[in-house]
Amino acid sequence: MKKKLLVVFLLLSFIASAQEAYYNDVDVTAEGIALKENLATKTINAHTNILSYGWGAFQATDLNPTNSSEVLLIYGYSNSGKTSRTRGVNQNGGGQGDWNREHVYPKAKGTPNLGTSGPGADGHHLRPSDVAFNSDRGSTKFSNGTGNAGNQNNGWYPGDEWKGDVARIMMYMYIRYGDQCLPTGVGIGSSSATPDDMIDLFLKWNVEDPVSDFERQRNTYHDSQQTFAQGNRNPFIDNAYLATRIWGGDNAIDSWGLYITSDTEAPTEPTNISLSDYTTTSINASWTASSDNVAVTKYEIYANGTLNGNSSNNNYTLTNLNSGTTYAITILAKDLASNQSEQSTAVNGTTLTDTTPPTIPQNVSISNETGTSFKITWNASNDDSGVTGYDVFINDAFKETSTTTSYTVIGLDSETTYSVSVLSKDSANNKSAKSQAINATTKVSSSECGAETFEKIPANSSSYSTLNWTGDDGIDWTAVKSRSDQTLNGRAITIALLRDGAEGSMTSASFANGMGSLTATTKRIYTGGSGSLNVLVNGNVMGTLPYSDEEQTTTIYNIDISGNIEIKIERANQEEDRVVIDDLTWTCFSALNTNDHKLKSFNIYPNPTNGNTLFFNLTKDARINIYNILGKLVKTAEVKASNNTLDIATLNKGIYILKINSGVYFTTKKLLVN
Repeated sequence: MKKKLLVVFLLLSFIASAQEAYYNDVDVTAEGIALKENLATKTINAHTNILSYGWGAFQATDLNPTNSSEVLLIYGYSNSGKTSRTRGVNQNGGGQGDWNREHVYPKAKGTPNLGTSGPGADGHHLRPSDVAFNSDRGSTKFSNGTGNAGNQNNGWYPGDEWKGDVARIMMYMYIRYGDQCLPTGVGIGSSSATPDDMIDLFLKWNVEDPVSDFERQRNTYHDSQQTFAQGNRNPFIDNAYLATRIWGGDNAIDSWGLYITSDTEAPTEPTNISLSDYTTTSINASWTASSDNVAVTKYEIYANGTLNGNSSNNNYTLTNLNSGTTYAITILAKDLASNQSEQSTAVNGTTLTDTTPPTIPQNVSISNETGTSFKITWNASNDDSGVTGYDVFINDAFKETSTTTSYTVIGLDSETTYSVSVLSKDSANNKSAKSQAINATTKVSSSECGAETFEKIPANSSSYSTLNWTGDDGIDWTAVKSRSDQTLNGRAITIALLRDGAEGSMTSASFANGMGSLTATTKRIYTGGSGSLNVLVNGNVMGTLPYSDEEQTTTIYNIDISGNIEIKIERANQEEDRVVIDDLTWTCFSALNTNDHKLKSFNIYPNPTNGNTLFFNLTKDARINIYNILGKLVKTAEVKASNNTLDIATLNKGIYILKINSGVYFTTKKLLVN
């Protein structure tokens, strides 16, 4: 039977079970990312009891519904052994035959690591699991499969009975902890059809393995006043269809009967659209409300056929419009079952023409000067329709447009003074006057990287205890310790052994200004497999180092090596990895010294060039080194005073730096290849 409702939220009053009262302050009529954010806010705010990493919660929430002296073991399916489905409630610990605490979202997969407090102790994703079976799983990503739990398709399949539980746990962790618990980081699947990082694998499992009474038992406990209750619920256990409404895919069960109903009647078309309150970037629209056999839940407002936004009532202000532009405004109505009306008749409205330029950028300043670059910063300008960009001028010539209030100029000559000014512009291309010009002077480039010092692994094997190493574990410690003190061709060799979230770190001091690269050879030397390591420079991830059973040499370019820096290599894959990083070396590409001026009269032409040949005005034979904008050496040649040409047919379009060395004197020149 269909029921006529006065307002949208009265829909919830017809849901009989007590659990839905928890959502009375949540707009469940939303969809997509808006619904995700609504549920995330509720889930976070209701999490009032932060649990410790103990045992009591399991012994309260995970009791076997048919035998309260047992707990159910996730992934389990048999009657005995490590694959047991149940185990005695007090048979917990770390020994063989015990059950332990399984992080269903592996703590090592968190970014950062979930640890054993906060997200690492969240009762919604911790489950009892047999110690040995838990070890088999490790931190392997979830993958699709069939039948019982185990390693399948290059990942871990949780089993037909548990895959839906796992999917809904992953969804909970994602909305509760955001980017720290990305589904793409823990499962093998695609996020191409979802609006964020949810993957199709978990949506599929959510449909194929419906919510069980055991899941509801755990959820109800956490929404109670008992000792180990967190206060929040997993909304995807309360209604699995919420995942469908947020991320799409096949329909899961709508246990509330809100979204999948017998209602097939669409709302009436919105009428009497009226436009008012015009500005340079916005127009207000109002209309006569639509009617529906159940209730209209929202209106979608379009400008020239593009969705501008949604409204739950019959009034909306369209924003982010262009000035002096005519828009055809249309509206359609939707109900909770996603039945939608026809688009309304279009009504045209024109934004006001913006003729006012933004204010002039103030407090322009220079910093981070190197031999080939400097950074420009300024205060944001104001504008009635919004600043869209800033034009940067060097020596009164346009350089580039920046969408932020800073810009780094590169490819400059060393020991040279440049005039710098900035103007602002808006969406109507009104431009302010240029800021007052200030001078910026590049420094003398250095050909040295400066002192390089690396922390070494302690020579005493007992010192490894801080990294949770126990015993020999098949590693040749003698070789490791002896190699950590070696050098090769004057370069430091550093070996980092990483496990359980520990970080290997190297501290490099007093690098000269410029750019550099980090080269590392990586190899996993224990238990096989593959993974990756994060490379952090001063706390920022600059790239990853992959590793496998085979050696892999990786170079990360474009690292700012100005001043004192700290480099950390941290595990980005699963626990229990034993990784060697060998021959970890810096290469500095600021080696473009102009400490002598006698070659500055040497010229190259044509410059810029779109041809295949460069000509040099040289009186001495010289060696020419050509570097790309990242400082990488791309070509070396000898040029004779008697035959002063160089073939550059292999160079791509871009900016290059030429280092010209006559053996006694050397200088640099900038080359633009069009």
